[in-house]
Amino acid sequence: EVQLVESGGGRVQAGGSLRLSCEASGGTYSHYRPYCMAWFRQPPGKEREGVAAIDSDGIASYADSVKGRFTVSRDNANNTVNLMMNSLKPEDTAMYYCAASRFVRAWDRATDYDAWGRGTQVTVS
Repeated sequence: EVQLVESGGGRVQAGGSLRLSCEASGGTYSHYRPYCMAWFRQPPGKEREGVAAIDSDGIASYADSVKGRFTVSRDNANNTVNLMMNSLKPEDTAMYYCAASRFVRAWDRATDYDAWGRGTQVTVS
C-alpha cells in the first residue's frame, strides 16, 4: 500500500514561490511508476479541488487557475512528486494534499484517488 507524506508548505508573500514535495513509501520504484500522482488543495470553507497531476508517462495536467504558475514533476528514482509554485496569490491559500492512483478517469476527480497524504498548509498573504 502506498503511503504519501507532503512537505514544503509555509507562509509566503504574494508573488513569492514555494516548492512542495510528496514522498511515497511502502514499495519500490517499479511499484510507483504506474501511478498517476496529483496535488489537490482545499481552501478554508471550500471543496477540495485538483491543482495538477502527472501520469506514469510524465504528462502533466493543470487547473486553469494555476497554469503558467505551477509546475508538477516526478522523480521515480526517489519516489517523489513535486509542485513548484511561482507567482503565488492569496487565493492559493489552502491545505495542499498529495494523491495517487493506478486508475484515473479524470485527473481532477478526488474520488479516483485511493492514496492520500495528510496535507501541508500553504498561506499566501
